[in-house]
Amino acid sequence: MASSEELHKRRATAVARGVSSVLSSYVDTAAGARLTDVDGREWIDFASGIAVTSVGNAAPRVVEAVRAQAERFTHTCFMVAPYESYVSVCEQLIDLTPGTFEKRAALFNSGAEAVENAVKIARHATGRQAVVVFDHAYHGRTNLTMALTAKVMPYKHGFGPFAPEIYRAPMSYPLRDGLSGPEAAARAVDVIEKQVGSGNVAAVLIEPIQGEGGFVVPAPGFLPALAQWARTAGAVFIADEIQTGFCRTGDWFASAHEGIEPDLVTTAKGMGGGLPIAGVVGRAELMDAVHAGGLGGTYGGNPVACAAALAAIETMRELDLAAAARGIEGILVPGLQGIESVHEVRGRGAMIAVELADAARAAAVAARCHEAGLLVLTCGTYGNVLRFLPPLVISDDDLRRGLDIVRNSLLLP
Repeated sequence: MASSEELHKRRATAVARGVSSVLSSYVDTAAGARLTDVDGREWIDFASGIAVTSVGNAAPRVVEAVRAQAERFTHTCFMVAPYESYVSVCEQLIDLTPGTFEKRAALFNSGAEAVENAVKIARHATGRQAVVVFDHAYHGRTNLTMALTAKVMPYKHGFGPFAPEIYRAPMSYPLRDGLSGPEAAARAVDVIEKQVGSGNVAAVLIEPIQGEGGFVVPAPGFLPALAQWARTAGAVFIADEIQTGFCRTGDWFASAHEGIEPDLVTTAKGMGGGLPIAGVVGRAELMDAVHAGGLGGTYGGNPVACAAALAAIETMRELDLAAAARGIEGILVPGLQGIESVHEVRGRGAMIAVELADAARAAAVAARCHEAGLLVLTCGTYGNVLRFLPPLVISDDDLRRGLDIVRNSLLLP
């Protein structure tokens, strides 16, 4: 087997420079919350492939479901020759997402695809064009989702022009703006009404807890006020739950923490147990407004990915991983508080972050963690946030060992 050093040399002549990696080591095996590279070095995983392997890497139920489905058939395209597992995943989305109203769902390949299709649905159903998004938002890397995303580097720089009719409103960021939820919502609504006009808004699109933007948790009352404004204005309220969904924040979906019932929900990441699958689910009258053939894609809801998603959901139910996420919060948050260099500890469930002084400090702490055998990620508009996304099945021993590494790295000058 090639070493990480050898693979890195091969990569330089084969892989495009624009594709970057956090680690310079190359993974050989992974299980649960542990990664092992080709040189035999091991890491505790506080990244989960960016909130994907919530049920753990190579989760037994997922592995078996994938193996069984691959032996039966690997692809037919649901739009050509449909199959039960696609329908079953849609039924699960309908059952698990907030809202007691009648729903429909459709499956896609990635979070960006889900967001694009949610926007398509909202525009088609309302006959309007404008989409409102927020400061610090991240929604993907396609042309439309780059337009929806706030951060220029590395996501948007040099890639324009972008899709039109995208408008940005101020986000509730309690550490930086000091506003209550209703105050921050009133500020955002004022911008929307003055710069867009309520009658032009097709959709208000927001992450209930921002991901790449810095794990920003809006002040209580912000999301309900926006949802109510959208309902009054006749706009579609879309919750981007791609990173927050499927037990990550201590509930099946983060919208539930404030009793929000989004018109549409986008999901991906933790949904597939490591395989690429995404979905849009929401009010039946919106989802069914699109003409036959208007939604879909060759690989959307691939049968192997559907099998993985059903197995991952079953694992989440059986192990009560929403409760596990709350337990992770109960260990990480107290363990990270009171450190002088930390400006704020925030997040919910197993989606926790610390905001530091600047990007250089965050990068230095992350590098120390990596050297000590803990994989962590940075994020934030300013690059100064260290984020923690452990698998929800992580053992208490690994969680506490990882926390000790983070604390020791933060305490160094």
